[in-house]
Amino acid sequence: MEKEKHIVAGFDIGGAHLKVTRAEHGRVVAAATAATPLWQGLDKLEAGFQELEPIYRGAGLHAFTMTGELSDIFPSREAGVTTLLKQIAERFPAESLVYAGPEGFAGIDAAANLTMDVASANWHATAALAGRLAGDALLVDMGSTTTDIVALEAGAVANEGYTDAERLLTGELVYTGFTRTFLFGVASSAPVRGRLTPLMNEYFASIADAHRILGVLDEADDRHPSADGKEKTVAGSIARLARMIGRDTADLLPGEWRDIAAWFSEQQLRTIHDAAFRVAGKLAAEAPIVGAGTGRWQIKRLAQRMERRFLDFADLIPADDAVRNAASSAAPATAMALLAAV
Repeated sequence: MEKEKHIVAGFDIGGAHLKVTRAEHGRVVAAATAATPLWQGLDKLEAGFQELEPIYRGAGLHAFTMTGELSDIFPSREAGVTTLLKQIAERFPAESLVYAGPEGFAGIDAAANLTMDVASANWHATAALAGRLAGDALLVDMGSTTTDIVALEAGAVANEGYTDAERLLTGELVYTGFTRTFLFGVASSAPVRGRLTPLMNEYFASIADAHRILGVLDEADDRHPSADGKEKTVAGSIARLARMIGRDTADLLPGEWRDIAAWFSEQQLRTIHDAAFRVAGKLAAEAPIVGAGTGRWQIKRLAQRMERRFLDFADLIPADDAVRNAASSAAPATAMALLAAV
C-alpha cells in the first residue's frame, strides 16, 4: 500500500501499554491501546505493533515517544532508549521521527545521541499540545500507572523538572494511576466498621478493583490481568479487596465494601491534590485544569476540589467524536500524531 503523506501515526511506547493514534489532515480519526508488558520480553512490544497495525497502516509519517525504557528488562534508561530506538528502526526504517522534549523531533539516528531527552518525554509531548490548545492551564494526565501534572503558561510548557527523578521531587510526576496501582501503594490502612485496619502488604488487589466497585471504571482501560487472575467483575473485585484486610466477601455488606473502595480512591485523590496544589502555585486562579488520560473521572474531582474549571483534553483536540475518548486515553500518542503534522 502506498503511504499517504497526509496521514501521521503517533506512538507512545510504554512499559505496560503501546498506544497509537492516527491523524489524517491534522484530525484524529482513530486511536487504540494494547497491553504490552515489556518486563516479560520485547516480544510483547512486537505483538502490540501487530495488534495495532490497522491504526498506522499506510501512514506517511510515524512519530514516537516513550517511557518503556524504564522497564526492568533494561539495565539502564539509556540502554532502554537505545534498544527501543532499534526496534523502531527495524519496523519503521523510513519516515520516522522521535520526540526529544525541548529539542523537538529528531530522526532515529539523531535521537540515539539524545537518549536522556528522549527518555520518558511523553508527558512533555502531551503538555506541548495542551499548551497550544488551552494556553494558561494546569495539565493533569492520569494514566494506568502514573499521573503527570504540568503547568502551562502562555501556551508553553512551564515545567520545573524534566527527568522522572526531577519531576518526582517537584510534584510534576505522581506514581499513581487509575488502574494498575497496588492498593498498598495508596494507603496503609482502611476503615472497617469504624476502625482503621492495617492492610496486608500483598498484591491482592489494585486500584482498578476499587474503581470497578464504584462503577467508574471503563473496562476497556483495564487491560492487564487482575491480581488473582480471576474475573473482572464487581464480585471479583470485592473478593480481592477483602483479602487486603484479611476478610472474605460475606464478612461485610455490599455498601460497606463500596465505602472501603471509596476510601482508597479518596486517598489517591488526596495524593494527587497535594502535588497539584504545589505545581499550580505559579498559575492564576482562573487557569483551568485540562484533564487527559484514563483517569479523567478522578481529575474532574480534583478540579472541583481546587475550584478550577475543568477542560477535557478529549474535547480540545481536533478529532472525530467517536474516537475522542480513546484519543484522550492515548494522549501522548495523540500529541505525537498532531505535533508531527505541523
